[in-house]
Amino acid sequence: MAGFVNYVKESFDELKNNVTWPTWAEAQRLTIVVAVFSIIFSLAIWGVDTVFSNVIETYFNWLK
Repeated sequence: MAGFVNYVKESFDELKNNVTWPTWAEAQRLTIVVAVFSIIFSLAIWGVDTVFSNVIETYFNWLK
């Protein structure tokens, strides 16, 4: 148990003293960038899924 407590203390010390945190403005800007790319990526996946779904449906209707 002492090893776990020591690990947690060292982790907090690392976060407090050695990590360079972004400014509030930079964090907001990067959050917007991630949100925009997530939306674009999800729309691209939706588009590919729709196209493949239509192709497969057309193929199976052709086989009937």
